[in-house]
Amino acid sequence: MYNLKMVQNPLKTFYGDPQLIELQNNSFKILRSQVVAGCSQCETDQCDGTVGWGGSPDEDGHTTLDALVMEGGRQDTGAVIQLKSVREASKVARAVLEHTYHTILVGENATNFALSLGFERKPLSSERSIKIWEAWKEGNCQPNYWKNMVNSTKKCGPYTPDVIHNTSPSRKFTKKRYRFDHDTIGMIALDGYGKMAVGTSTNGKNHKISGRSSDSAIPGCGGFVDETVGGAVATGDGDIMMRFSPAFLAVELMRGGMSPQKAAEVSLNRITTKYPNSFSGAIVVASKDGEYGAACYGMDKFPYSVRDSRESSQTRVIEVECTGSVDL
Repeated sequence: MYNLKMVQNPLKTFYGDPQLIELQNNSFKILRSQVVAGCSQCETDQCDGTVGWGGSPDEDGHTTLDALVMEGGRQDTGAVIQLKSVREASKVARAVLEHTYHTILVGENATNFALSLGFERKPLSSERSIKIWEAWKEGNCQPNYWKNMVNSTKKCGPYTPDVIHNTSPSRKFTKKRYRFDHDTIGMIALDGYGKMAVGTSTNGKNHKISGRSSDSAIPGCGGFVDETVGGAVATGDGDIMMRFSPAFLAVELMRGGMSPQKAAEVSLNRITTKYPNSFSGAIVVASKDGEYGAACYGMDKFPYSVRDSRESSQTRVIEVECTGSVDL
């Protein structure tokens, strides 16, 4: 029996239970708990300011949270998007899975659901996030995520549509901006009985338009798992990635016979062929047999962590050399 646990996250740190567990008939519950515990620790630690409370303010200055938990047997899933005033996003996502017949709860109603189950109401803004938002406002709200609006590249809103001219150039991100502008923790867990689970958590993009959803909490985009095949988790420019369902695609490519490494590369290539100059992202893929691989684009390197009990009880950090470049 072995455990394989993989993490993609903003820091070169492993999040999750370091102990091997004797798994019994409820192993799916243990795996669910492990991915939730790992993502929750990153939320508490506010990884790089891109996961958990206190980071990535939207254009109104508010931090909101997205999270997903999926199990590999029947793809049972719980997720929250735009969660407000509750810091434990991954645990709320698990509650959606365990206590409702729904898959995703959104916004204030997701918050009300969490509060009804006893989760504590706490502010999601921090001194740091407030300073980030204030500096952005002082800089005339640049950059932002509006397009084809009058003066949106020059000042703060509200804006009016430019019905005559296309005033917005294609978005171009620097590597530095991508690194600290948004990120996600994603976890894949596999036990010795073939059970699998994935989890993701993020606070989205800095200065996003209020109401925006990340890809992280959307099944098939930020994460997907089918324990008859394998699982995948992804991070990057979610507004582009969610159009391609890269995690689902990677699993289906493995179903067709590809290795995890090749599936990661092909899944990401589906995106980069359409957006070669304005996209950054990465994907980590693992098969049901414990093979794994990763691919990235538009960054210098992408780190992910692996703990494989077949090798040792220690965590290895693997850095992937990325392809492509983003126009500076």
